[in-house]
Amino acid sequence: MQIKNQYKLTDWLPTTAKEVKRRGWDELDIILFSGDAYIDHPSFGPAVVGRIFESFGLRIAIVPQPNVRDNLQDFTKLGRPRLFFAVTAGSMDSMVSNYTASKKPRQKDAYSPGGEWGYRPDYASIVYTQILKKFFPDIPVLIGGIEASLRRVTHYDYWSDRLRPSILADSGADLLVYGMGEQPLFEIIKLLERGVPFSSLKTVKQTAYLLKKDEKLPKNKNWEDIWIHAHERCLRDKKAFAQNFKTLEIESNMMTAKRRILQNIGNKTLVINPAFPAMTEHEIDVAFDLPFTRMPHPKYRKRGPIPAYEMIKHSINIHRGCFGGCSFCTISAHQGKFIASRSKKSIVKELEQIVNQEDFKGYISDIGGPSANMYKMKGKDLSICEKCKAPSCINPVVCSNLDTSHKDLLDIYQTVDQHPKVKKAFVGSGIRYDLTVPTFNKKADPEELEAYLEQLVTRHTSGRLKVAPEHTSDRVLKMMRKPSFKYFHDFKKIYDRILRKNQLKQQLVPYFISSHPESDMEDMANLAAETKKMGFQLEQVQDFTPTPMTVATVAYYSGYHPYTLKPVKVVKDRKSKLEQWKFFFWYKPENRRWIKEKLQQLKRPDLIKILLEKKDNKSVLSKKRYVKNKKPKNKLQKRKK
Repeated sequence: MQIKNQYKLTDWLPTTAKEVKRRGWDELDIILFSGDAYIDHPSFGPAVVGRIFESFGLRIAIVPQPNVRDNLQDFTKLGRPRLFFAVTAGSMDSMVSNYTASKKPRQKDAYSPGGEWGYRPDYASIVYTQILKKFFPDIPVLIGGIEASLRRVTHYDYWSDRLRPSILADSGADLLVYGMGEQPLFEIIKLLERGVPFSSLKTVKQTAYLLKKDEKLPKNKNWEDIWIHAHERCLRDKKAFAQNFKTLEIESNMMTAKRRILQNIGNKTLVINPAFPAMTEHEIDVAFDLPFTRMPHPKYRKRGPIPAYEMIKHSINIHRGCFGGCSFCTISAHQGKFIASRSKKSIVKELEQIVNQEDFKGYISDIGGPSANMYKMKGKDLSICEKCKAPSCINPVVCSNLDTSHKDLLDIYQTVDQHPKVKKAFVGSGIRYDLTVPTFNKKADPEELEAYLEQLVTRHTSGRLKVAPEHTSDRVLKMMRKPSFKYFHDFKKIYDRILRKNQLKQQLVPYFISSHPESDMEDMANLAAETKKMGFQLEQVQDFTPTPMTVATVAYYSGYHPYTLKPVKVVKDRKSKLEQWKFFFWYKPENRRWIKEKLQQLKRPDLIKILLEKKDNKSVLSKKRYVKNKKPKNKLQKRKK
């Protein structure tokens, strides 16, 4: 069966018994169950895991989006694996994928063919594992991915509005790999191939498992043990739950983790082994250089495009990790605080693969990462980083030991930009705007920062530059671990200056969050007024969604800040959350009366005047004003040639 780019069906990992036979295999070593459609691309975790197993010469098959509503034949059709079953909910937590912030079912699933919803069950990792344990009770099950990773310990589940124990307890899985899985998976496979039984995999870094209370803890002379409050204590005492999070976050963000975390859950003990250090350049290159087809499995051709794939198929992920430490974000909990960057050679190799794809039209959709402008950033003196316990390297100020040079990133941009087959290379990922502002990033070279921003704005922006100030209240921003809004004003001045210099008409798109812990109605009214005065008519907004393993979620549930244990103001009822969100849309006629009444209650007539009076119709989001100037565009095209 020949398809585009001369690929054969056997170039993908097998997904059915027929495809297994086509390879001449009569037994599988590992069978991987995933909540995503199978997209053989380095941006999708299940594909990376599958290719890692394959790189050891193992016979691996993937069962994507198994049906849990029929006779469950998808779970038995490939038989029993020699080593173990692997389970992942996919590239998203299944509850985030299936429900909105208001807990309403979503209508689309970006990781399914045709964007169709309904192929991923709620709590997918638990559902898949329980089914496998029912049919194959003697075969080990290893779980991983973002859902398992962020639910590895007692956590607040927003959708059921309760504390849940480690996903190991609910699922019955034998072992959990947390974080980015390449390093622990390499170690696990090496041990299994040496003949070590799966049940003896107790000292692999970055894994977690349950022990019976009467079982002895495996010894490791290089690790210390630290106990956190038992699950049952957390159920009774919200402050104890909050205290646990501080320990978890500190240990997750250590450069060289040495402490094993222990927690009692009923008659068992949860054991969380220390994490691996951030991947080296060579290690991350190996993962990205695996033999991906970079395409969805051919089985989906008649079912419509997969939205997540369409978005990233011509993009390049250049690094992992984020040292921002934002209170509402799960990136550091899953990918780590320290940046793991790919080599320029590996990035260029992927670029060549993209430009030679049949459907490539000359446009790279993204050169980015979790925060697009953290590539190659690290501590100047790593011995200082090894002792650091801070959750953020740039909050409340930029660490004096952090090298924030954009020089290497600028070189990557320019290299991609100069490729003869590339018409335009965009940076679609959000950037940390504060790192480009000299008044905030005080030890950086201002000229270098401006050079980076000018390259970004003039060559890699599609007319809309996305940044995330998140709020305007300094009190809320402190809770968020974000810089004061005054630095966004400074950034906008630099941005506007670059537009004037290059005769461009482009749009700055700021992201904001409502109902975040510490945010109240008056804060949102001030946000609306301040952004209106700056000329913004907000579109990119969201209501705070509590997801496991974040400071903000712990504060939302417990009412305490996990570091200070001081009370935190939170909004929980749907009506109040909706009211905060409404302030984003002051310009909608249906909201005007409500806003006026609410501001009268708050005794803020000054804000009524700012938000509701009609001086003129000008807005920075005016379509006419922000149609890109054709002459400068042509000038830039000529400059490139």
